[in-house]
Amino acid sequence: MKHIISVLVENKFGTLNRVAAMFSARGFNLESISIGETEDSEISRMTIITKGDDRIISQILKQLNRLIDTIKVTDLTHQPHLSRELLLITLKLGRSSQHEIFELINVFKGKVVDIKQKSITIEVVGSPDKINTSIDMFRPFGIKEIARSGTVALHRGEN
Repeated sequence: MKHIISVLVENKFGTLNRVAAMFSARGFNLESISIGETEDSEISRMTIITKGDDRIISQILKQLNRLIDTIKVTDLTHQPHLSRELLLITLKLGRSSQHEIFELINVFKGKVVDIKQKSITIEVVGSPDKINTSIDMFRPFGIKEIARSGTVALHRGEN
C-alpha cells in the first residue's frame, strides 16, 4: 500500500542525503520525495511517498525517527490531509488540435505557461490522480516533455 509520510527535519546540509541513503541501504521503495523550508527557515518539511506492508512502513517510520536531524515523523495516509503535485507538460501544437487542447486546459484548471507556433507548455496543479488523468488525456496530442514534482502534503485541519 502507498503511504504519505511527512517528516520535519532540521534544515541542515546532508539531511536529504541521509534520508535517501537510509532508504537505499535498507532496500525500501522511495516513489517520490519533496523537501522545502517551512514557516521556520531552520526547519524543512519532507514529504515521502513510499510503498510497503505494515511491517515495512513501521520500519521506515522507526528508521526516520532515528536519523539525527529528524524532529517529527507523521504517516498521513490514514489521517485527514491535503496533497498536491505540480505538472509541467509540453505538447505538440497544431491548428487542428488547438481548440481541444484549450478545452482540456480549462477542464483541468490548468494554465498556459509558454506557447510557440508548434508547442504549448501547460501547468496543472492537483492531486496525484488528477495529474495522472491529465497526462492520459493530453497524451493523444503528442507529449514532447513532462516535468512532475513529487507530492507535497499537510495534515488537514488543526493539529
